[in-house]
Amino acid sequence: MELRAGDSWGIFTFLCAALCNLPALPALNCSEELGAGQSIQKTYDLTRYLEHQLRTLAGTYLNYLGPPFNEPDFNPPRLARAERVPSATVDLDLWRGLTDNARLAANYRAYSRLLCYLRALDGQAGTAELRHRLGHFCSSLQGLVLSIAGVMSSLGYPLPAGPAAPPASPGTPVAPNDFLKKMDDFWLLKELQTWLWRSAKDFNRLKKKVPPAVVTLRLEARGF
Repeated sequence: MELRAGDSWGIFTFLCAALCNLPALPALNCSEELGAGQSIQKTYDLTRYLEHQLRTLAGTYLNYLGPPFNEPDFNPPRLARAERVPSATVDLDLWRGLTDNARLAANYRAYSRLLCYLRALDGQAGTAELRHRLGHFCSSLQGLVLSIAGVMSSLGYPLPAGPAAPPASPGTPVAPNDFLKKMDDFWLLKELQTWLWRSAKDFNRLKKKVPPAVVTLRLEARGF
């Protein structure tokens, strides 16, 4: 069967008219959701990167403090002054017994406060190289705080209430001598190292609970 030119034009006109008079059909959109799984993976990777970065920074800073702080077997008791720094020395069974929300909130609060203390170190560092290393690490740690906030948001958890920065406490005296000031710095780095080690384990477990991001199809109805 052959179609003449007039027949083809008639069929084309008929199809155009039919399409113009159809109601708007649902539009099919394909979009990739950046779900919680991808956010958790990003936070885990950043935590491991900070662990590696801290090893270099701590070695440089402890050498700057000098002996006995840079000696491998130096393990002083934690003084009452160091209690201002968030401690990661919590029983592991107790920590794992917390909800995901509680652990994430504790991580968010701890790194927010540790970041403030580290920025104070940055202002006191005696060499340009050390200030550069501390500044770079503070930027990375700020990224971790924001990343944890993103994980909490993607899981539907609210951010912890209250100020993220350590509260001003006029009654807290400054270190009475240089040795105690160095002790404060030592414990800050030690606690930060423990927090990062434990956080990496937390995010590794959490990412196994949450499926990775998926591609979803959405139907958007228009004109109905």
